[in-house]
Amino acid sequence: MTLSPRERLIVALDLPSVEAAEKIVERLGDTVAFYKIGYQLGFAGGLPLARALVQAGKQVFLDMKLHDIANTVACGVESIVNMGVTFLTVHAYPQTMQAAVAARAGSSLKLLAVTVLTSYDDIDLHEAGYALGVDEVVTDRAKRAHDLGLDGIVCSAEECPALHLLVGNDMVLVTPGIRPVGSAHADQKRVVTPANAIAAGADYLVVGRPITAAPDPPAAAAAIIADIAAAAH
Repeated sequence: MTLSPRERLIVALDLPSVEAAEKIVERLGDTVAFYKIGYQLGFAGGLPLARALVQAGKQVFLDMKLHDIANTVACGVESIVNMGVTFLTVHAYPQTMQAAVAARAGSSLKLLAVTVLTSYDDIDLHEAGYALGVDEVVTDRAKRAHDLGLDGIVCSAEECPALHLLVGNDMVLVTPGIRPVGSAHADQKRVVTPANAIAAGADYLVVGRPITAAPDPPAAAAAIIADIAAAAH
């Protein structure tokens, strides 16, 4: 897989309205080629925007983190296939992943497994009733995702080296929790810089607030793309 630095940056449109998202997209222009739409914007009317972005030649990562009974997941994936988005997230539970893989058959939709959210650490997993820590849960779920035929994994960049050893180059690694040097961590706990993420083996970097809340979003995005380019050589 050969990706340009620009293609490796995914800007998270975690914004409260379609109007706010459209303004950011307009400001970013050709600087950015790939956008993520998650719960906040999706539930504020952002799904038609996803279609519009695809029609405008942008790639879209629909971050819905599907997890339900198999039939419900399958029906959801079948609807999403028709939107033309590039990536869709599902939680890395076996039945959920199996249903999603079957439902997207014959389409270009790529499925990403969510192992452990980057806002979680070992204490959070323990409080949720897990006996294992982050590293063990991520490893187990990533292997299951690989064996079931998913296309990629959403993970912390800190986990990329171990995951590459586990799944080789068969799956893309998509890393949220990216913070340029000097940026606030906010609600993320397992964070890394863009350059360190690329060095660790990340294929795509998801960046939201450091770009969308920046005084000059195009300049902020361009700086991250430059970091990606420098680290990739």
